[in-house]
Amino acid sequence: MDGVPRVPEQRRTGSVTTAGAGGGVESEGLRFSVLGPVRAWRGREALNTGSPQQRALLAALLLREGRTATAAELIDALWGTESPSQALAALRTYASRLRKVLDPGVLVSESGGYAVRSPGDGALDLALAQELAAQAEKARAAGDLGQAREALNRALDLWDGEPLAGVPGPYAEGQRARLEEWRLGLLESRLDMDLEQGCHAEAVSELTALTAAHPLRERLRELLMLALYRSGRQAEALAVYADTRRLLAEELGVDPRPGLRELQQRILQADPALAEPSAPAAEPAVARVRPAQLPASVPDFTGRSACVSELSEVLSSASEAEGRVMAVSALAGIGGVGKTTLAVHVAHRARPAFPDGQLYVDLQGAGPRPAEPETVLGSFLRALGTADSAIPDSLEERAALYRSVLDGRRVLVLLDNAKDAAQVRPLLPGTEGCAALVTSRVRMLDLAGAHLVDLDVMSPEEALALFTKIVGEERVAAEREAALDVVAACGFLPLAIRIAASRLAARRTWTVSVLAAKLADERRRLDELQAGDLAVKATFELGYGQLEPPQARAFRLLGLADGPDISLTAAAAVLDLPPEDTEDLLESLVDTSLLESAAPGRYRFHDLVRLYARACAERDEQPPSEREAAMSRLLDFYLATAAGVYAIERPGDRLVDHLEVAEYPGLTFENRRRAQDWLYGEAICLLACVRQSTAPHLLRRAVDLLWAAIDLTESGANSREYVDTGASIRTAAQAAGDQRAEARALVTVANGLHLTGRFQPAAEEATEALRLADAAGDPLPQCWASNMLGIIALYQGHFEDGEKHLTRAIDSFRSCGDRPGEASALCNLSRIRLAMGQTASAVSLAQQGTDMYDDMGHALKGANGRYALGLALTQCAQYEHAAERLEEALSVFRDSRMRLWEGMTLFRLAELDLAADRPAPAATNAETALALLRGVGGDWRRGNALTVLGRALSGIGQSGRAHVCWQEALEIFEVLKVPEADEVRALLTPRAIA
Repeated sequence: MDGVPRVPEQRRTGSVTTAGAGGGVESEGLRFSVLGPVRAWRGREALNTGSPQQRALLAALLLREGRTATAAELIDALWGTESPSQALAALRTYASRLRKVLDPGVLVSESGGYAVRSPGDGALDLALAQELAAQAEKARAAGDLGQAREALNRALDLWDGEPLAGVPGPYAEGQRARLEEWRLGLLESRLDMDLEQGCHAEAVSELTALTAAHPLRERLRELLMLALYRSGRQAEALAVYADTRRLLAEELGVDPRPGLRELQQRILQADPALAEPSAPAAEPAVARVRPAQLPASVPDFTGRSACVSELSEVLSSASEAEGRVMAVSALAGIGGVGKTTLAVHVAHRARPAFPDGQLYVDLQGAGPRPAEPETVLGSFLRALGTADSAIPDSLEERAALYRSVLDGRRVLVLLDNAKDAAQVRPLLPGTEGCAALVTSRVRMLDLAGAHLVDLDVMSPEEALALFTKIVGEERVAAEREAALDVVAACGFLPLAIRIAASRLAARRTWTVSVLAAKLADERRRLDELQAGDLAVKATFELGYGQLEPPQARAFRLLGLADGPDISLTAAAAVLDLPPEDTEDLLESLVDTSLLESAAPGRYRFHDLVRLYARACAERDEQPPSEREAAMSRLLDFYLATAAGVYAIERPGDRLVDHLEVAEYPGLTFENRRRAQDWLYGEAICLLACVRQSTAPHLLRRAVDLLWAAIDLTESGANSREYVDTGASIRTAAQAAGDQRAEARALVTVANGLHLTGRFQPAAEEATEALRLADAAGDPLPQCWASNMLGIIALYQGHFEDGEKHLTRAIDSFRSCGDRPGEASALCNLSRIRLAMGQTASAVSLAQQGTDMYDDMGHALKGANGRYALGLALTQCAQYEHAAERLEEALSVFRDSRMRLWEGMTLFRLAELDLAADRPAPAATNAETALALLRGVGGDWRRGNALTVLGRALSGIGQSGRAHVCWQEALEIFEVLKVPEADEVRALLTPRAIA
């Protein structure tokens, strides 16, 4: 931090210590600022620091760190060589006035000059900034990048515009330059740490703005190149170098410095080390985030000493041996044999050998929907401190980033319940010092280099010891032979022993002999362990057979739901019981180990237990209509609750009046935030319920549930799953010959397709939805399909067709009394008129739609109205009003977690900035939009964002990088075969680039 104005260390916070002839005086609450306008406060009271020249005197004294300045020095500081004849008198006047404003003893006269005695800790913003910068240096040297970044951000937040703003004189001018240089140095340090911690995408946006403001600052250009390269944008990174080289040659007649040239060469050579954080040699490789995701180890873990020693030795050697490849241990065995329990126990023992963290995931390999590796990698990267916007989309890119983040760290990864080696391979760290522990029902012979361990059932001694730990020494000692009979009947399988022992422990009136007698039936014995799944089912039968009738019913019915887990309130709907009674039942099932408590208020089955529960439901739930009734109640619960969320988000919207009636009630919410929390928290379970509800008597409610949950695709958070679910329910409706259900399903599919940029298939599905809705006489899909066809026509450039569709939509919504729908169609028609050059009509229609939304208190859709109005006002060159409307929309979208619309609004703000000839903020907004639109909105929207970003970059002199953005946009548009390709080709001509 060279060149920083030094401020002496102080003793008291919030005080000014002075030393005059009479001794020291303290004045509480006096504060000064120089990192912006020169100001002073006493407590919260702003003090009048006088004229610019008077403020210049105060600044000169504050920056001299308590030292006395002679009158000649101060005159030179305020006026330089052009001082007035009465300069000394003026100086004395300024000093006198300041004394009256400040506390006694603060501004003192001595040795023919003046001094401001040293402010206390925190009394001068510059002193506080310096202290924070020193803290950051210390934290970085200690390897705590998170604390260092926080300290630097706090220091940078102290700046309030230009330092010494409005203060005249040569001294202030020199100090301004020095303080600004220091600020840029702090910024560069913080950005460097951002890149160290994987925050590449966020850094790109900020660095783009900074390089526009400081085009000749090579360190910023270097950081931008690195951020772009690590974000997978190699061509743009190289273009930054080309732009920098050209600019330096034109402006200064020099070449880039060696560090920048070296970085360019490393990028050209795809140096693997560039993809990793490059910590300084003196900085220890300590991760900002140390995940500790291991589940709790069971306190009664018993036996397995040989396996524990073997696995522990492998893990320990992996962390200690220099240059050794990453160790993989794969633990295989039948369900219920204790693979997870053993793996978790060993992992906990090995934690000291992996100080940088432990990752854990249940891969759900035994279930119908095993976890996708890219989803797991996203979770792991977040747990390791990677920002969402820095996580790439593809499996290959995520796996590469994951390995890069783990390089140099010692992390243990526990991959539980894997399906096969193909699922596991992308999740392996791949670097020395790390280790992976895998559990699976299958032996992973094709997992190269893995240390394979086959886990058998327990020995009789281990089985009896486990049983004794759960039941109690006293009860087992009194009936040792009966206890041996019990564990033998359990086939020495740990899960079966735990279930049987837990039941006995919960029943103090039972003896061990009673339990042994219950298990004596030969059909319940586990003599044939080689039977695989049969052995597991027989094991579960032991616990199931001991359940009380209400418990058994709950066990059977809850297993019918397809979601990965189930909430307490959803379970209450399945069981048709009050939540309090449901919780008691579910907690009792948790006690038997047949159900797991995933989180407070949420429960889940082990994959194999769920399959067994369903088999029990098919066998034992009589009459069979009970199963159908349970799933019908669950569907009703989700439909009623989702309809309530929709109504909160869209007051006055008629969709809720056209939905199927749910007989079972749903939840109610106090506010929008809680409603949104429920919808996004239940998204996976809700969509699973829709996919599961394809029977003719459930079909219409399932379609309406999907429609009511439309925010799941509007937000961009679950777009792919939503569209896939809509397609599956459409197929079911088609097979059932239900035109009404099919039309509604097609509306949801078309909406999801158009929001992901797939306009032609969206138009086809919306056209078919309109035909089917007309045939079925269902008015609301007619309205929605017409509205959707209108906006799709806009995107496809078919403006006259769009106008016809939207005119029909407006009439249809009015006929239905759907004012929010009418407002939506009016705003969409505004955009059509805007595209046709009818700007006055566009503004009028958008304003009309927005006013209708506001009258209904419709915040979310009102943001869509403001979005349309902002576009129209931009076209009319009313940039200030347009920006206000778009900023209002942005705030609502951000608060509503509408990532797609947040990104699109920033894109429109970038367009506005370009129209207003503000390329630097345009580049910042376009970069942020591009980051938000990763994985949502589709390629067409991404291509448009790249086009605008290129225009902004060209406007700030980064033509090489602009060319790269346009080239990428052109490739997107050519694949999509859209007219935007011609616009980008024109931009890529030599004249446009010049």
